[in-house]
Amino acid sequence: MGAGTIPVTDNSFETEVEKHNGFALVDFWAEWCGPCRMIGPALEELAGEYGEKLKVAKVDVDASPDTAGKFGIRSIPCLILFKDGKQVDQRVGAQSKAQLKAWLDGKMAS
Repeated sequence: MGAGTIPVTDNSFETEVEKHNGFALVDFWAEWCGPCRMIGPALEELAGEYGEKLKVAKVDVDASPDTAGKFGIRSIPCLILFKDGKQVDQRVGAQSKAQLKAWLDGKMAS
């Protein structure tokens, strides 16, 4: 698998995230969301930097309403960090790449 984010849908969420061994960061976003588009490039870069240590998935809330509903997504962008398929933490709102990296490093180290 190459670096970069992967699109995940209602149909593939279980396979790609809930059955994934290790860390997975899921970005709940929408095309019309300005802050979502702002953090997109940072997530692409982080996906490349973390490589095999972190899977970065993107769920379009308009195209995958069941998954968004399952996690009670009310505001986007919403980032949820999973480890071995279990939710570990979440962040809501646009953040800088440095903020995201500090959050991920803290959560992945513990």
